[in-house]
Amino acid sequence: MTTVLVATEKPFAKVAVNGISDILKKAGFEMKLLEKYTSKQQLLDAVKDVDAIIIRSDIVDEEVINAGTKLKIVVRAGAGYDNVDLKAATNKGVVVMNTPGQNANAVAELAIGMLIYLNRNFFNGSSGVELRGKTMGIHAYGHVGRLIGMISKGMGMDVYAFDPLIEKVIIENDGVKAFASAKELYSKCQYVSVNLPANKETKESINYDLLSVMPEGATLVNPARKEIIHEPSLLKMFAERKDFRYATDTAPDCEAQIKAEYPNRYFATPKKMGAQTEEANINAGLAAARQIVNFILKGDKTFQVN
Repeated sequence: MTTVLVATEKPFAKVAVNGISDILKKAGFEMKLLEKYTSKQQLLDAVKDVDAIIIRSDIVDEEVINAGTKLKIVVRAGAGYDNVDLKAATNKGVVVMNTPGQNANAVAELAIGMLIYLNRNFFNGSSGVELRGKTMGIHAYGHVGRLIGMISKGMGMDVYAFDPLIEKVIIENDGVKAFASAKELYSKCQYVSVNLPANKETKESINYDLLSVMPEGATLVNPARKEIIHEPSLLKMFAERKDFRYATDTAPDCEAQIKAEYPNRYFATPKKMGAQTEEANINAGLAAARQIVNFILKGDKTFQVN
């Protein structure tokens, strides 16, 4: 019998666990549950003799992959998958998947929420500024970017996007103006949401060259990963431009300096919260279970990332 391990240091909601269990049982699979574990050894012990594993932000490194002697597939319930050692998985013939789009609305709503919170001066009673009539730039028009665009348009913003991987006609069919370069996008937009994954092409790609051309009132929101931001450039922007602000779902390594020197122009969530909604929690978990079933029974590798 195929055995699927659900290993979550931060557990899924109970309704999600029950839904995962139902999907696996209907396929004739067995579910093994490891929640709120406190040591890596517990994960290493649990992954032995299972065929598949569903994780959230849990670390699946080479040691974990090698411990899973029967392991065929790892599914990260969420969009990002930098917590999985893709090279080690590939070397062992283990397929790695994510669940793109399942958390997208939660992340998009958080991005807009952070902008409103920053614009209204942390709700401290002083006069803030509105988003209506302002320019929103979307750097990477994937699942999250598209939803940020929809919300922004609904709030009366002028919306622009840059994404070299998506055809211009697809972007502009949504009523969003597509730019041919990132620099053009940043030079036009007072607000920019950067929705890039963290990989060797994107790490530290958001730099002074882009940020410095933003118009007055420049505000960067990062609902993605901290690694995509070049932190020396971030500090330079704060120092040189008193109008520059930054909101992020992943605090930079230089956070202490920013908080000490520019506290009124910066906000970071206390921990990564983009996918922390009941709906996203459930959607991603169920999608992960379905993808494992389709892979084991049909060889479907639609969302493979390695």
